[in-house]
Order: sequence, then structure tokens, then C-alpha cells
Amino acid sequence: MAEDENTAPNGEANDNATDQHGEIARLKEEVAELKDRMLRALADTENTRRRAERDRLDASQYAITRFARDMLMIADNFGRALAACPPQLREAADPQVKAVIDGVEATERQLLSTLESYGVKQIDTSDGKFDPNLHQAIAEVPAPGKPKGSIVDVVQTGYRIGDRLLRPAMVTVARADGAEQAKSDANAG
Repeated sequence: MAEDENTAPNGEANDNATDQHGEIARLKEEVAELKDRMLRALADTENTRRRAERDRLDASQYAITRFARDMLMIADNFGRALAACPPQLREAADPQVKAVIDGVEATERQLLSTLESYGVKQIDTSDGKFDPNLHQAIAEVPAPGKPKGSIVDVVQTGYRIGDRLLRPAMVTVARADGAEQAKSDANAG
């Protein structure tokens, strides 16, 4: 009987050791899982913070977009009013009419300057290169001496606000002249 008494405690010790190793392994697994979940939560929180900051910056930078679009219609009207009175007529006009024209020009400059101070800038078309991201082609016109697809005329000025397009520049572009058109048609066929 003494042997049986000695065997039982050793068997229990082995079971306890096995249980403890199993418990330690389970706890290590749980710690690893909790650590992973914590790191994911921290990353998620950081992503949310960055997104909120980016949204806040966008809201402050682009909050005037709708207002700016409305103001562009006014700037267009100033431009049309000034274009309706060519330089020859201005020179021959009465001093009062010249003063009104000068006032309209000054108001247009001030409006464009104010828009620019809020990040609204005209799209530069001086290089003559058509960019579909900034320009909208409204017609192809013959333009001898100009490469096909280059800007011939700006019908309506385009604007950007920050790095976003507010309104594309409406332009006419050069089409291929007769010889170039025949050559491209022959190559296509």
C-alpha cells in the first residue's frame, strides 16, 4: 500500500506540471493576441487621427469652393464688359466713360487679387499645350503653323483652388491642316 501512496503524489505532480505548462502556454497565447489587438487599435486610432487632420485641412482650404465658383461668374462678366469696349473706342470716349471703364478694370483686378489671396488662381495657358486635366476643348479650328492639339484661343479662363480644379479653361485647339489630315487618314486606313 505504501507504493500506491507514493505513486499517487508523483502522478499528481506530473499532472500539475502538465496543467501549469498548458496554462502558461495558453496565457502566452492570450498575451500575444491581446498585444496584436492593442497594436491594431493603436494603428487604427492613428489612421483616424490622420484622416481627421486631412479632412480638417481640406475643409479649411476648400470651404470657399462654392462661393469662389459664384464669384468667377462675376469676374467673367467684368471681362466681357471690358471686351465689349475695344481700345480704339476707349481712346475716343468721353472722360466720364473712360473713368467708368477704368473703374471696371480696377474692380476686376481687385476681385481677381482677392480670389488669389484665398488660393483661387487662374490656369496658365501661355505655353499653348493642351492638358485635358486643366482644359476643356470646345472646338478644333484650323491653325496653320501650330501643332495639332495645341491651344489656339482661350474662350473662358479656367481656375484652380489649391491643387484642385475649380473650373477648366474652355479652349479651342488646333486641328491638323489638310496635308497633315490626309497623311494621318492614309496612315489610319
